[in-house]
Amino acid sequence: MAAATVLLAAILVLSLSYCCAASAATTVTAAAESDRIDRLPGQPPVNFSMYSGYVTVDAAAGRALFYWLMEASGVPADSAPLVLWLNGGPGCSSVGYGAMEELGAFRVNPDGETLSLNPYAWNKVANVLFLDSPAGVGYSYTNTTNDLYSAGDNKTAHDSYAFLINWLERFPQYKYRDFYIAGESYAGHYVPQLSQVVYRSNKGIENPTLNFKGFMVGNAVIDDYHDYKGTFEYWWTHGLISDETYVKLWEACKYDVSEHPSKECQKISEVAEAEQGNIDLYSIYTPTCNKTSLHKRRQIRGRMPWLPRGYDPCTELYFTNYYNLPEVQEAFHANVTGIPYAWIGCSDPIYEYWKDSPGSMLPIYRELISAGLGIWVFSGDTDSVVPLTASRYSIDALSLPTITKWYPWYYDEEVGGWCQVYEGLTLVTVRGAGHEVPLHRPRQALKLFEHFLRDVPMPKPVESVQSY
Repeated sequence: MAAATVLLAAILVLSLSYCCAASAATTVTAAAESDRIDRLPGQPPVNFSMYSGYVTVDAAAGRALFYWLMEASGVPADSAPLVLWLNGGPGCSSVGYGAMEELGAFRVNPDGETLSLNPYAWNKVANVLFLDSPAGVGYSYTNTTNDLYSAGDNKTAHDSYAFLINWLERFPQYKYRDFYIAGESYAGHYVPQLSQVVYRSNKGIENPTLNFKGFMVGNAVIDDYHDYKGTFEYWWTHGLISDETYVKLWEACKYDVSEHPSKECQKISEVAEAEQGNIDLYSIYTPTCNKTSLHKRRQIRGRMPWLPRGYDPCTELYFTNYYNLPEVQEAFHANVTGIPYAWIGCSDPIYEYWKDSPGSMLPIYRELISAGLGIWVFSGDTDSVVPLTASRYSIDALSLPTITKWYPWYYDEEVGGWCQVYEGLTLVTVRGAGHEVPLHRPRQALKLFEHFLRDVPMPKPVESVQSY
């Protein structure tokens, strides 16, 4: 009898401990609660929680970064991984492009005032955290004017790390959760650099609060030499420039740093731009935005049936209008001082005055591959700004052994792209997608993201099933 009483008492203690731990894991701090988004203007109903606000990264300089968290909707939010998404530029808004044009839960409608749901949002399988970085991008701000003219790779990486550490104090339920970093374009610098800071900060810690598992980048700036080589080759092989310009581009630019090209490189680049004409270089086969030619866009879509039916080249105009609405800023807890300035997707001063920009991320790749982290690189094959050829040359420079040779991967019984698995890195292409893969191929992008989180290669024909 006494033994049974002791056993029951032990079970009760364990049960209470479990309940208390579960409660603690899901408790929202007062600071986080003040960041909760009750409902955005024009928003349809959703079954997940959202938070947004500011996290100070440098109190002395008055530097604070703005975030938007979309908790998971298709899987339990309290156990789903946390994924940080970064857009590039440098100087472009993740809250703008990533959240409202690509992988977020909403799309801004053409009226610029209401939202519709994105059925292929990445928060179906993860908690997604969008960050505007560095300070001066989107709603992020600084009280030190010089910060706008002294931003660079190193400061951005360390500010983003400071953000994560401070953000976790506001959202302690995400401590020790599987954590990934993803992004595109110039985030090809941001993502591996921040990954390196996290990895090095975690070294020697048995159970780090940032339980970092790996990173993924898309149409990413990786290595200037190979990026130039692959980009110029793409332009030439796709008929966008002349033979003469192709030769001169390589001669003038091959040893330049992408963020600080020489005058000779700039001059011949202007010639190349003139030869390319008025096309969308980020998606060379889709129409450009012309608000007065909706009928023309419909005609073009009729000749190109592979274009997504929901594709609209003017989405940037819609979300720019939306983010400038006072009621939207209030709902986001943004621009709390009420300073009258226009929200813009990309900051010209930050881009034009960008400081340090190393010519290659390959040394970081080698370090993190050796550490056993999961690394995926994906590429839309109709982007001419950071094209697939550039990514392939950069990855080839790593000289990694091949685990699985090049093969077509499938989605809904159609080729979604191609895949090659290396020792420590997976390369995935997305057929028919431009620079912003989730914008042009949303279904395939979600499939890609799901496989990245599981670290499972893309499906071959016999494995092909439509998940969403």
